[in-house]
Amino acid sequence: MNNDNSSAKNKKNLEKSLTRLYDIYKDISFNADEISKYRCPYKNAQSKCTANFQCRNQYFQKNDKELAICTGSDKLDYRSAWNVDQHIKNH
Repeated sequence: MNNDNSSAKNKKNLEKSLTRLYDIYKDISFNADEISKYRCPYKNAQSKCTANFQCRNQYFQKNDKELAICTGSDKLDYRSAWNVDQHIKNH
């Protein structure tokens, strides 16, 4: 019986842990969804564009080995700027 009680307790603890993890990931997912509505997912932490296609918010500097600077505003819906049918220019 002791083993059965231990198994039941472990199962209950596991269920509590999984519920807690689900709640944490649910909050992370909600926040990511909200941010994705106004921040371009191709914009890195240095505001450089990592997209492999042209976008009207890309500003290329003279050094063609560097990523373009993202000039898009995080307060706008950026999705209409994408030209996914065109490949990115090499400068």
